[in-house]
Amino acid sequence: MEEKNIKKEKKKIMNEGIPDPKQIEKEIGEFLAKKFGGTVKVVSPVMLPKEMEPDKPEKKPAQKSIDFNLTPEELIFYLDQYIVKQDEAKAVIATKICTHFNRIKRLSDASVEMDDMVGGIKNNVLMIGPTGVGKTYMLKLIAKKIGVPFAKGDATKFSETGYVGGDVEDLIRDLVRDADDDIGIAQYGIVYIDEIDKIASSRNLAGSDISRTGVQRALLKPMEDTDVELKVQHDPISMIQEIEKYRKTGKREKKTVNTKNILFIMSGAFSELSEIITRRMTKQNIGFGAQLKNAEEDTAKLKNVKSEDLIEFGFESEFIGRLPVIAVFERLAKDDLYEILKNPSNPIMLGKRLDFSAYGIDIKFEDDLLEALACRAFEENTGARGLVSAIEKALLLFETRLPSTDLKIFPATTSVLDSPEAYMEKLLSPSGRNKAESNQESVYKQLVVNEKEFIKNYLVSRKQIFSKKYNIALTPSQINIAAEYYSRKIMDIGTVLKKIKPYYDEVKKIELFFFNMHDVNIIFEDDAVDYILEQIIVYSMKQEDFCKELTQNFEHGLKLIREKTGKNRFFITKKALDDPDNYIQTLIKQELSRHDLSAID
Repeated sequence: MEEKNIKKEKKKIMNEGIPDPKQIEKEIGEFLAKKFGGTVKVVSPVMLPKEMEPDKPEKKPAQKSIDFNLTPEELIFYLDQYIVKQDEAKAVIATKICTHFNRIKRLSDASVEMDDMVGGIKNNVLMIGPTGVGKTYMLKLIAKKIGVPFAKGDATKFSETGYVGGDVEDLIRDLVRDADDDIGIAQYGIVYIDEIDKIASSRNLAGSDISRTGVQRALLKPMEDTDVELKVQHDPISMIQEIEKYRKTGKREKKTVNTKNILFIMSGAFSELSEIITRRMTKQNIGFGAQLKNAEEDTAKLKNVKSEDLIEFGFESEFIGRLPVIAVFERLAKDDLYEILKNPSNPIMLGKRLDFSAYGIDIKFEDDLLEALACRAFEENTGARGLVSAIEKALLLFETRLPSTDLKIFPATTSVLDSPEAYMEKLLSPSGRNKAESNQESVYKQLVVNEKEFIKNYLVSRKQIFSKKYNIALTPSQINIAAEYYSRKIMDIGTVLKKIKPYYDEVKKIELFFFNMHDVNIIFEDDAVDYILEQIIVYSMKQEDFCKELTQNFEHGLKLIREKTGKNRFFITKKALDDPDNYIQTLIKQELSRHDLSAID
């Protein structure tokens, strides 16, 4: 009978599949109860959490520190390459950011005993200025340059509780994500909150803006010094992860980020702030009229902003007290927008070149076109943002249709702006295409020449700064090479100089290669170095091919001179590289003559 039951159970398992452990435990318990009564029971093994085991000392991860060594002038120079105008704002922000991180670096030094200084104030910044003047772009450039985590948020999406919109503390968690979950690095990040003027309480309706003042108060502690939990209280996934970790380890781990060294930067347009400043200064008889005349006067008034103006605007005094540094941005004029388009490091134009390059088309821009685009953007009154819109509207037709043709060059002139449809039809019609292509190529070549000339002048005007920054001499030949490289590649001018610099090191390797191969010591003069770089960078000559050519032209002649005179150190000029036979013959005559005269003496 028992054997029959076992077979029956086996058959049941085969049909139903393997039961889970709890089901097995239940069935075994029932079987034992029938056979032995209550005298025998199944006892499941108890899984004790690891905290019941002997405690082992936990290794704490070493606190990471930042490696910051920039001075304010170096950071200003970096920003000058990308941002037009805003000299005063660049100076304020670059100085305070450099001071902030250099101070942290110094306090992290074990030999400096100032870490517990009472009353230390963090240089949080408030940026005031109209839209499209480069506020966000400036901070992104700085974060990229100094290599710290960066988190951006919009103040209008925040709420006091975090259930509606975004939680203020979510920005701190974003820093950790941007730091690849490295809390040590995240604690040195930058938090940027845009449209901060939108959380100012209304000055007309009392008690109607509790949520706005609530967001201001929620920001107070993170802006100063507090611990923010990485666990999100209302996030079910976060809760499940914590439960799972506790089940495995028996420990409740609390991960927090301290905001003591996190720099907070706020920005907003503050469109009505100038009126408040005007009323205050008019009452004080300082000479400002109550009526706003132009954008320059608006900026001048904003530069006189005080804490009392911001409080009247709708901010809590405690909130303004945590933003001790104020940077005012100027409104961009039409000429400023044109200068942005002409800037060789401008991401708008480089981005559009990349768009056409994706289809194998090289686009060059006429200056008159850039001026016309700047005019259109200025009329939109959205600052630099209007440039993107103006360019997209002007070139969309060509970006749509040219990729379907076999055209590989595209000179963008005012003609494509004034009558795009007519130009496109003329370009694509079979009867006029050859003529159009010929004219197009001529215009394109002229635009290339103009672009190179502009880059040369740009580098010459900034030669001293660029030479120091990128450790490159920037001789006339090197400037020509940089201009040629910029015209052929799509990258900002700083990247061009960084790309060129390693080639100089490669030239030294050629000298070493020649010595190792032939036991002859050659030294390239500056003009020869520039000539070699031109061959490699501009004309895409391979370094191996150049070394072979160098051996063919100079090996036997230089070895002959070494054998006859004992000389084994030769200076190679550009003239020698251009005409190696004449160089060798002249050198042989000079050295043999000098050797014979020495023998007579």
